[in-house]
Amino acid sequence: MPKKILVVDDEVDIANMVQMRLESQGYTVIQANDGEAALDKIKKENPDLVLLDVMVPPPNGFQLCRMLKDEPLYRNIPIILLTAKSTESDKFWGQESGADEYVTKPYDAADLLKKIKKLLEKQK
Repeated sequence: MPKKILVVDDEVDIANMVQMRLESQGYTVIQANDGEAALDKIKKENPDLVLLDVMVPPPNGFQLCRMLKDEPLYRNIPIILLTAKSTESDKFWGQESGADEYVTKPYDAADLLKKIKKLLEKQK
């Protein structure tokens, strides 16, 4: 059964591009365009991994990541923050929020796919 990945990004073109890449690798992909919709989809769809932009409408990516990692039902879902925010401070807050990986845009597609595969394999 293919692994399900939730892509959360308020830029629809980016979300669609990421979705196409992931689907070409055999993943099932669902999308949300803001933090609230993402939370709803996580509850309904139970994804295997979340790719989360930091700068989405509330709750933002850092807040949503922290909420999920604090919730026993969802804390084991791997979260990759995929964002244009690239300062050391941003990376610090990504780590503090509980993210499993922090990837900056523009990103290397092959590297992102390796990180996804690694996190999903750990989950078994």
